Amino acid sequence: MTNRARHRSYVCGATSFFAALALVVQAHVAHADDVAEMARWNEALDRGLSSRPHTIAELELGAIVLPSAPISPANRGGSLPAGLELGKGDATIQVGLHFLYRATSTWAIGAMVLFAPDPTSDTSYGLDGSSGLSRTHSRDYFFVGAEGRFVPLHYRLFEGWIGAQAGVVVIADRFITTNSGAYVAPVGYAQVSERTEGFSAGLQAGVNYSFSENFVVGFTVRANGWLLPSSPQCDSLGDCSTLSGAVLVYEGGFLLGYRLPL
Repeated sequence: MTNRARHRSYVCGATSFFAALALVVQAHVAHADDVAEMARWNEALDRGLSSRPHTIAELELGAIVLPSAPISPANRGGSLPAGLELGKGDATIQVGLHFLYRATSTWAIGAMVLFAPDPTSDTSYGLDGSSGLSRTHSRDYFFVGAEGRFVPLHYRLFEGWIGAQAGVVVIADRFITTNSGAYVAPVGYAQVSERTEGFSAGLQAGVNYSFSENFVVGFTVRANGWLLPSSPQCDSLGDCSTLSGAVLVYEGGFLLGYRLPL
């Protein structure tokens, strides 16, 4: 190898080395900038309302799904908007309210209320095969209880949390005779309700995004187990409650919350 070729090889090697070194330095600087940016975000959050004791009021809009408990054999999948059906049980819109006290950035406790405003309805429900009798059957859900949340994940304005809830669930099976003139009920009422009360407990998880200091949006999912009386309630007409024993329930919903400082 001539001196000129050897010199050219040295120059190329040195150029490659310094180019690689420049890339390493650039990556290190970019990483340092990301760390500094994250530190600024965390410092801003520490000064924000979410890091101080405060209360949260949340509105929830979602759905409740009972995958193995249809209101009748002819109505499976529920009655969600746009004709959407979930599973082979019942599914319907659910709304609710959450009232939480958040003492620290990682813990919150409070109360919740959930109900189904537009339950699935079976419009072909009969009474012991009676002809000419038009009746409907629907099933309402209502829950009130306590909940707790643990918030281990914090990334800028996003939070991830897990939790648990427990309380009382009330199910009302409503039977309505729509052409009461064709039939005279023994008790004289066109509507009959069979109510079932029980205990509910389960787990939940969710994510939140704070788009301002006071307002937050998010999404939550829950899995509950209902423990109901083992024997259904029935009236003199033969109308009976349609849920009993242990029932598995899934829920999900979008959240809109407002923080109030203390």
